[in-house]
Amino acid sequence: MKRIVLIITVLLTIASCKKDFLDEEPLDFLGSSNAYNTYEGLNATVNNLYWFSRRIFFDRDERRPFDFIFGTDLVYDGQPGTDRHTNMIAAYDPTSGIPATHWDNLYSMVVESNIVISRAPVADITEEERLELTAQARFFRAFAYRALVYMWGGVPIVTEEISEPRTDFVRASKEEVLNQIIEDLSYAAENLPGITDVQDGRLHNLVAEHLLSEVYIAAGRPQDAVDAASVVIDDPATGLMQNRFGTRADENPGDVYWDLFRMNNQNRSSGNTEGIWVIQFETDVLGGSTVSGGRDGSYMLERQHAPFIRNVRINGEAPFLWPRSAYTGGRGIGWAVPTYHFTNEIWESDFDNDIRNANHNFVREFVADNPESSLFGQVISTENPPEGVNTTRDFYAYQSKVTTPFNHPDGLYDNRELGTLKSTAGATYTDQYMFRLAETYLLRAEAYMNLGNNTKAAEDINVVRSRAHAGPVSPGEVDIDYILDERMRELGVEEKRRLTLMRLGLLYDRVKAHNPYYADEILPKYNLWPIPAEEIERNIDADLEQNPGYN
Repeated sequence: MKRIVLIITVLLTIASCKKDFLDEEPLDFLGSSNAYNTYEGLNATVNNLYWFSRRIFFDRDERRPFDFIFGTDLVYDGQPGTDRHTNMIAAYDPTSGIPATHWDNLYSMVVESNIVISRAPVADITEEERLELTAQARFFRAFAYRALVYMWGGVPIVTEEISEPRTDFVRASKEEVLNQIIEDLSYAAENLPGITDVQDGRLHNLVAEHLLSEVYIAAGRPQDAVDAASVVIDDPATGLMQNRFGTRADENPGDVYWDLFRMNNQNRSSGNTEGIWVIQFETDVLGGSTVSGGRDGSYMLERQHAPFIRNVRINGEAPFLWPRSAYTGGRGIGWAVPTYHFTNEIWESDFDNDIRNANHNFVREFVADNPESSLFGQVISTENPPEGVNTTRDFYAYQSKVTTPFNHPDGLYDNRELGTLKSTAGATYTDQYMFRLAETYLLRAEAYMNLGNNTKAAEDINVVRSRAHAGPVSPGEVDIDYILDERMRELGVEEKRRLTLMRLGLLYDRVKAHNPYYADEILPKYNLWPIPAEEIERNIDADLEQNPGYN
């Protein structure tokens, strides 16, 4: 909200000028009085909301998008850093830049959504254009508030364009925020086009229905959650991918799960009926974010999650080339190291059968690829690592969905014959799933479980497990921990895990049980982030109450 107050104050100062001859009447350019009076002007703001979604969760930099996986039960810090979650006391301090950055970005999304929602009714546009723009803006407002309410609880609700400085914000209840989200998403679901009527990456009604299912669970309305998820699952245009498909379908090793994460395989245009909302990355295209010669503007998940294989030494030898476009992890640097629960415990019942745990999907066996090493061609396993090898950053199992083995952009190769990469590598050069149909099934399973219908919950989980060739779960085994483990198996580092655990109020419990790296520092109050201290301090005309346990 600090950006809201600052920007509005500047605009009002300018507007207060008494000299009429300085006033400009915008006849042939966009100004504050006419920018939002046309479809083009309002649509530019909607397009910026798509940009915000990509920026917050994927490509802002190599730190803040990863706040959604660090500090959870999924990964820990392979290299301690003051700007990550190594020190939880500092990360969760009300003066920390971590929660403050997300608070600011999410409320900026609310501000821009409200501009469209407020201006569209009086703009010189058709009724069809009004519905199109408003439905998208109301989805994005709900999308922002969904993250805000999960991570902070009840927060200030702003549903109108702010035209003057305000320092009197008060927190709404969590229930009120969830109800506002449901109202916005219901409008979006009713007025957005169908999934077959939009370009890749654009919002459609099933995106809103998927998110409605999740928010209905958070609001304690499980039957409504079942109904919303069923709209997505039952749509004839959606379905879990069951057979090999896409750009590398004839390659082995591989399977349908592997195909889901190969370059250019995420969108409907590739034949993928599983992607519900796919965030677009276009390499070397203006506005597409990624560039073929570097990682800036990209989603740096390869860099974060793949191991720092360069540092591995066995009897003084370096068995691996680094960085290299291979299953050794591209230019990984071993920051987001998976927990033992993620790499081993959740797979115990189907370690050898579940294709999601196959070596080409969850890499544990690395083939020495340095022709100068006496180990060349030998398999080195993370399950039985050589003595002296650092398994906390340099050598560990990781999900290959974060990289594009043997298929990095041409501009990143240092030596094409050897497959070695330039130092500017480290990004994940694929479009990214925000929502995927497998998650819709798991959301409906959670809703069924909350209704006390574990038979139907198991059926939905088993749809996902069957595709993975994993054994079925029985109704008696289904509980929230099982569902969270299944989400980990299916979604892994693809999931914004923090949002899931904070939605459930289980961040503390799951970290305490499954991530010893943070277990000594995690506190129950960390199930919610603190309201940024600067927001409370500048809100001088009302009490913006801090979350319990924070000063």
